[in-house]
Amino acid sequence: MTLTRFSNQLPTLFERLFENDMLDWSNRNYSTTNTTLPSVNIKENEEGFEVEMAIPGMDKGDFKIELNHDVLTISSEKKVENEVKEGEHFTRREFSYQAFSRSFTLPNTVDNERINAKYENGILSVAIPKREEARPKPVRQIAIS
Repeated sequence: MTLTRFSNQLPTLFERLFENDMLDWSNRNYSTTNTTLPSVNIKENEEGFEVEMAIPGMDKGDFKIELNHDVLTISSEKKVENEVKEGEHFTRREFSYQAFSRSFTLPNTVDNERINAKYENGILSVAIPKREEARPKPVRQIAIS
């Protein structure tokens, strides 16, 4: 007979509450069309932050980027309507409508006036530079008098 140690591998309800952001009741990140939210990468270096969002098949005019106090919101709404020519009938037509909104709270170290964005090859990139005084300073040697 072999003894096997029982391991409780199911997460507790308490752990799941914090893992799934169930406590965030703010609607700051949502999709109104039962589609998934765009994937996001956030990079930081000495100069600033870069938010990359994978959103293929869109045009740069489909996006709205707003800064309200310290909250950066990226949203999009796109509706595609195909014209039906006279005499055409269809047995199935699937509507195309996409909408989402993602919000990010920015730290007070960023330079809000120099934020810029570009959309290229399905990736929306938002560059968020840091303020000069927030950038790391090089090591300085202090002379002894």
